[in-house]
Amino acid sequence: MSMVTSGCLPVPYSLQQCNQYCRMHCCLMRQCMPFSLSSDLPAICHASSCDERGQSFTPLLLTAASELHCATQLAKLVNCTQHNSHNNLQRFQTHIAACAGTSQGLAKRVIACLDVRANDAGDLVVTKGDQYDVRDKGTAGNDVRNLGLPVQLAGRYFVEGADEVTFLNITGFRDFPLGDLPMLEVVRQASEGVFVPLTVGGGIREFTDADGKRWSALEVASEYFRSGADKVSIGGDAVFAAEEYRRTGQKTGTSSIEQISWHYGAQALVVSIDPKRVYVADPAQCSHNTVKARQQGPNGEEYCWYQCTVKGGREGRDIDAVQLAQAVEALGAGEILLNSIDADGACSGFDLELIQAVSDAVTIPVIASSGAGSPEHFTQVFNNTKASAALAAGIFHRQEVAISDVKSHMAADGLPTRT
Repeated sequence: MSMVTSGCLPVPYSLQQCNQYCRMHCCLMRQCMPFSLSSDLPAICHASSCDERGQSFTPLLLTAASELHCATQLAKLVNCTQHNSHNNLQRFQTHIAACAGTSQGLAKRVIACLDVRANDAGDLVVTKGDQYDVRDKGTAGNDVRNLGLPVQLAGRYFVEGADEVTFLNITGFRDFPLGDLPMLEVVRQASEGVFVPLTVGGGIREFTDADGKRWSALEVASEYFRSGADKVSIGGDAVFAAEEYRRTGQKTGTSSIEQISWHYGAQALVVSIDPKRVYVADPAQCSHNTVKARQQGPNGEEYCWYQCTVKGGREGRDIDAVQLAQAVEALGAGEILLNSIDADGACSGFDLELIQAVSDAVTIPVIASSGAGSPEHFTQVFNNTKASAALAAGIFHRQEVAISDVKSHMAADGLPTRT
């Protein structure tokens, strides 16, 4: 492994070790950049030119490079923090543009998502649901759809050019997540050969195991980080934390969002939102954020709000997607993974109204998810919303659409794209 030197500390010259290095300096990251790097690179550029803080910003620059997925530029980025001069600031900004592959700004990310769960034989497989139903009705045993093995697929997507890979363990962890050793091993093996950021979600919340020992959400997340994850994603626990924050207006420091963000930095924490449409005839009679729907409701309603759900979409809560996104941002989340129960598996395009409403309401990056069926759908969501990334699963697993085709279509349309 190539190495460069920053101050007295060796800085690894690979994405995996780069992220680990940044986590060791999370205290600096909290103090200097308590929000997403991809949202405010100008602030980083300015701070990196300051005598007293330039050196402290080395981990932040490395994290920025990691978000841009360009390990080959790390040495140059680190060197930009070694001296205080306007020229070095310009050099850093130039290198950021080079990393992104464009002078138009940060490149839009294409993310491959792997829904992982145990099949009926107990093996971990990659599956895909239609509106969250992963059972194949066409099989005699109503089996879990098996679209491949997690580590192999993750490796394939890295080779094919995915900007990130996300594992979502949808087994549900109704027992205890740290007892799920096969999933931890999947993350370990994938991190050895996949050198783009890995996000892992599923069961990251407080648990009490069979022996009566209490495990905090932070301890559960730490196991994933130690196994090689670069980010963790939390879902239902974030909904409950957001509800409490909205009720009291107070940060307690005890929620999973606050704990993980404080110890690992906001850039390491993704909140996954699972909303579904609720149609209303008159927005004035609704206490939630409504949008004009592209498709009318069952009774001709022209408006809807997006109700957040927990327990895999089985339980609705009295909080909408915009309210939830704003609350988790305030609590310390660094990114939103925005799903859509209605669009899931339909392959008819992303829910643009939902994505636009949420991405307009927050300053942290939003990942568009659910509904992708063609390269055009990725270009459409980036052109019509403020989404920073778009995620797909089934169309990649079934090889109906290639990641390279998605990126070629985006580049042809003038979107900043990593190639």
